[in-house]
Amino acid sequence: MPDGAPRDRLVVGQVRGLHGLNGAVRVEILTDDPDRFSVGSRLHREGSDAALTVAWSQQDGPGILVRFREVPSRPAAEPLREAYLEAEVGERALADGEFYWHEVVGVSVTTSNGETLGTVRDVFRAGGGEILVVDGGRWGEILVPAIGAVVSDLAPREGRIVVDRDALGLDAEPIAPRPRGRRTTRALRGQRDDVKP
Repeated sequence: MPDGAPRDRLVVGQVRGLHGLNGAVRVEILTDDPDRFSVGSRLHREGSDAALTVAWSQQDGPGILVRFREVPSRPAAEPLREAYLEAEVGERALADGEFYWHEVVGVSVTTSNGETLGTVRDVFRAGGGEILVVDGGRWGEILVPAIGAVVSDLAPREGRIVVDRDALGLDAEPIAPRPRGRRTTRALRGQRDDVKP
């Protein structure tokens, strides 16, 4: 969610360009619920309380073309270019076990044996699923697929996410980063007492 978005709104799309002369915009969909763009739906430009009512929408490749009642022409649509579009959170109910991304960010992540891996810093989608970006622990940044084989307990509203350490492939100890700089055979030989030049 972009900075400045009210917590009672979710970002559901981003205007990527203009289409035609009648004020239509090309939108990248950033929600699992495409009904957010159905005719009659109300959206808001990021940071604005003014409503944008969907008058028409049509699939356009991976995105969608949308025309708003309040935007009658191409010049009127110009200020929407690259703007995020927000929807009210309360307008759609989530099923049990579903969470918004902003609810997961900041939640502590531990392994099933109690080892702290850090907190969720970000969430992104890859290959049809969500990936949690976890950092702040001794392992540094860890990418955690949000799937049942890896996440055994997903309870962000209670402040916990528990993962299977073995499923993540974590070693017993973090691998120390190699020192920077070039190492030559001669430099290595010079470190051993039993090697004669």
